[in-house]
Amino acid sequence: MTGQNDLKAILGKLQYTDDAKVVQQLTEHTRQVQDRMTGIRHKLVVMSGKGGVGKSMTTVNLALALARKGYRVGLLDVDLNGPCVPRMLGMHGQSLSLTPEGAVPPLGPLGIKVASMDFFLDEGSPVRWKGPMDLSPVWLGLMEMNVIREFLADIVWGELDYLLTDLPPGAAADKPPVMAGFIPDLAGAIVVTTASEVASDVVQKSVTYARDLSIKVLGMIENMSHYRCPSCGAEHELFEGNTEALCEVLEIPLLGRIPFDHALARTFDKGTPLLDEAHPTIQRYQEIAERICALLDYKKVLAEKL
Repeated sequence: MTGQNDLKAILGKLQYTDDAKVVQQLTEHTRQVQDRMTGIRHKLVVMSGKGGVGKSMTTVNLALALARKGYRVGLLDVDLNGPCVPRMLGMHGQSLSLTPEGAVPPLGPLGIKVASMDFFLDEGSPVRWKGPMDLSPVWLGLMEMNVIREFLADIVWGELDYLLTDLPPGAAADKPPVMAGFIPDLAGAIVVTTASEVASDVVQKSVTYARDLSIKVLGMIENMSHYRCPSCGAEHELFEGNTEALCEVLEIPLLGRIPFDHALARTFDKGTPLLDEAHPTIQRYQEIAERICALLDYKKVLAEKL
């Protein structure tokens, strides 16, 4: 107890000033983000907490699936170190249009509005931070958060039915949920995992942390659940985990399973997204998109009744 009292006494003597008006800047950014997103009906984030599970591929295909249904869709890629959404959509090298009202996103396939950190980076150039961030991962994290806040505050989305945000995996399970908190009136989070036990363990921590921040988790998508043979179309298991059991533990629905599809991966890797609605894997994304829409409609009706 003596040590705790001493610590409280020391902390009580510390005086902090806000000469840089940081609080004022954060408040202004928050207000501006809210203003920019007032015309968006449903704001969703796609997260995993674990890298390598195909989260960006899932986000892109869900955005395309919603656009096929006739919805006005926006796609936000806030990964600072590895933004890949524009390349997947064949939009690498494009940029935001700067206007007096703000930065207007370019249009991608099926009329999707796309905003990405990739539009600000030179070809092959990594993000380098100067100052205290070189010495402290804490400062590095704070700088990343501030850049993302400013980025969100500058984008003019206009009227949208859905905005999907591709969150970076992060070095820890808490980073994606914290970034999700930057988006006002968030409808919920969609979690992507593989059946791998390693991925499931990290994803479970992310879901728990998201709920601690009062973020609604709409459901989970199991990616790379099988391998689809490009020759005969037969599917074979890749992992031995149990995503259904994980969903039961977390009490969230399993929205669907997506196989590893060589044809689909190859087209996106070359920046020519597969748009054929008849393709079996594309049909699975369409089914998942329909379930997401149904969940949001149900929650809206339930809220109106209450």
